[in-house]
Amino acid sequence: MNIGSNHPGLGLKDRKILIVADDPSKIEKLRGILSSEDFDVTDVNSGAAALEIYPRFEPDLVLLDAGLPDKDIFKVCRSLKGALGGDSAPIIFISSKSDPNEVVDALAAGGVDYLSVPFRKQEILARIRVHLRNRLRIAQLNKEDTAKNRLLTMAAHDLRNPLASIRALTDFLRAGTVGPLAFEQRDVLNTIHDASQSMLQLVNALLDVSVIEAGEMKINAGSASLSDLVETCVKLNNAIASEKDSRIVLKPGPLPERLVIDELKIGQVLNNLLGNAIKFSPPGSVITVEKEFSARQCAITVQDQGPGIPVTERGKLFKDFGRTSVKPTGGESSTGLGLSICRKIMLAHGGSIDTENVSGGGARFRISFPVEP
Repeated sequence: MNIGSNHPGLGLKDRKILIVADDPSKIEKLRGILSSEDFDVTDVNSGAAALEIYPRFEPDLVLLDAGLPDKDIFKVCRSLKGALGGDSAPIIFISSKSDPNEVVDALAAGGVDYLSVPFRKQEILARIRVHLRNRLRIAQLNKEDTAKNRLLTMAAHDLRNPLASIRALTDFLRAGTVGPLAFEQRDVLNTIHDASQSMLQLVNALLDVSVIEAGEMKINAGSASLSDLVETCVKLNNAIASEKDSRIVLKPGPLPERLVIDELKIGQVLNNLLGNAIKFSPPGSVITVEKEFSARQCAITVQDQGPGIPVTERGKLFKDFGRTSVKPTGGESSTGLGLSICRKIMLAHGGSIDTENVSGGGARFRISFPVEP
């Protein structure tokens, strides 16, 4: 193993490149080509050695010889890609033979490019520069995204307490604690209360999104009764539905006796789906909830009587701020974040969420969970 010195240059000159090859002539030629760019180059002669040095050296790019005698060089590639998670270095395969199947296998294993012997200096340098610059761009985007999430979290935290106070104070005044209210005063207080409630919901949703995107969402899974949770959420949301003269009907059906879930977060998903069904259905609607259970999965389906989802807008549904042209029927607010959060919670549980329009009107949302055999 030969480790080169660190270079203080800017741009790509100080980028680290790991060569994984056991042919001294290949290593010498590659080092000669790379030396003109003043890269920091390290070489090892086996996949095992590459896996050992990778976490310490933290290369910006790997040149991996597909002809190494390792039993499965493509497995080595997959292991290298997983060593630093999402920050793994791009891997370019090098080979002395032109085998199209080998190219396919290399790309399927996670390689980003393929170089053949004899080496052509300008081609190799051009390809390496492209992949290194792409890596730097992604790193910069990730840095900016992290800064955005941090600022968003700070702002949301700072806004949540005063908004909660405004809502609490309006409740205090509406209850007549400090004296009777004229009709006009009560009307203004109701407007302030509704506006602060909408803003508080948005702030809470923004906090949820920023936590999830920062990879900090924790799933506190435990054995729970999904059936009991569904019944509780239906009961709670029926009280809300009654304000629009609507009702939620829970159809009988089987579910596992116990399921390992984060009860609080799945309750959040169910409340969001039921709340949306109420919000987008006209007054006097019947919202239907069904339970499913098979050998491999269980599912909950919520069907509303709204206008359905425009086919051309379905791609927006589960994206952050992905509001469609469909409007709530009672003037309710919508942040466009609820379904995005639901999707992330379901994925964290190894489950899924999907939707379809119902013949004759309405939309059906379905969340499903894997069931252990």
